[in-house]
Amino acid sequence: MRLVLATCAGLFCTAPVAADEFFTLQGHGGPIMGIAVSDTDQIATVSFDNAVGLWTGSDPLWFDGHEAAVNAVVIAPDGTVYSAGDDFTLRVWSDDGTEQAVWTGHKGKIVSLALSPDGGTVASASWDGSIGLWSLDGSEAQFLTGHAGPVNDVAFTRDGHGLYSASADGSIRLWDVQNARETLRVTGHGFGVNEVELNEDAGWLAYGAVDGGTRVLDLATGDTVADLTLDRRPILAMATSPDGAHLAVGDGEGYIMVVNTRDWRITRDFRATERGPVWALAFSRDGGNIHAGGLDPRLYSWPIAAMDAADPIATGSPGFLADADTMPNGERQFMRKCSICHTLTPGSARRAGPSLYDLFGRQAGTVADYSYSDALDGSAIIWDEDTIDALFDIGPEHYIPGTKMPMQRITGAQDRADLVTYLRRETAPKESSP
Repeated sequence: MRLVLATCAGLFCTAPVAADEFFTLQGHGGPIMGIAVSDTDQIATVSFDNAVGLWTGSDPLWFDGHEAAVNAVVIAPDGTVYSAGDDFTLRVWSDDGTEQAVWTGHKGKIVSLALSPDGGTVASASWDGSIGLWSLDGSEAQFLTGHAGPVNDVAFTRDGHGLYSASADGSIRLWDVQNARETLRVTGHGFGVNEVELNEDAGWLAYGAVDGGTRVLDLATGDTVADLTLDRRPILAMATSPDGAHLAVGDGEGYIMVVNTRDWRITRDFRATERGPVWALAFSRDGGNIHAGGLDPRLYSWPIAAMDAADPIATGSPGFLADADTMPNGERQFMRKCSICHTLTPGSARRAGPSLYDLFGRQAGTVADYSYSDALDGSAIIWDEDTIDALFDIGPEHYIPGTKMPMQRITGAQDRADLVTYLRRETAPKESSP
């Protein structure tokens, strides 16, 4: 099945069009953190809004259950979806959105997943410094340790017996999966390595690092066969086309670079976002389109042949991406601390947090269209000037232990006061026109 969507001029609408054209997928309430493509060209997206979306055409099936941002997703050949994120869990879903299992054991956020070639094992990369190996036969999970920092990415070898890992400690390592031991230290980059892409058939491994380093190594010798480093950092996303002919690289400055892997020539170098990073990349099954995600809550997909002629992600639209220096202080505090997770209008809009509309005088944990953590269910907190000030003075994790809210503070008393003033005005119910 070929997914084909388009946008209307000036609007983000979806409708069937010819293959290999630009399209968007809209519905998430926060930045897109990960993308996966199935064997039937379904697209799975995961987001800061705590949700997984599975797209067949323009209407997503939502998988809800994560209690924090979702960072990684893979789709098995049988349609099973695996997702993981900031709640330290790996979740297993049937293709109808039913949650089949919740796997726990990591002590930090999970940022990458890989499925073994035989489909029997899922590997997870976590900021707790470990790699999880989760067998689908029900046996107990194993955890590979040895990295001296967060693990950012994993990739199985062709036979599934080996696993490459990339870490913030600057190293790429090869592990013997069956014996749960490190067998090779591939490189020591000096800066954290965020991404790794493996093509054993062609004999290369590519990686992207915090300092912008983008290099390709010969698997047999370990020598650098290509240095694709440009003056942009950090590298945040990589993807290889299904035929191995193209490598796509996304960076923190909003560009996507496409490389011909036969001669390691950069064939496209395209500004994909108006501002902000490219966090997620994936190719369509035919390799004709590159799907990308960033700060905007939409997935964007460009045909490779026309990338440099297409419009970049319209990241100027969401309020949380406006220029903070031009705002009054209260609005600036809201945009920096609250706007990605919360709306100011009725309806939570699939955001990571509930709507703040009609906030003052409201009991915490009572917005009908939002699923709260146990810490807020039945809470006695009433939101007013004092409780909002206290929330940001000592931080949500101390004011409401067990909350899903990110760990953050506003240390300046005047900054908190300005935020409260802004919220009182902007969240007040608006009178409807007669």
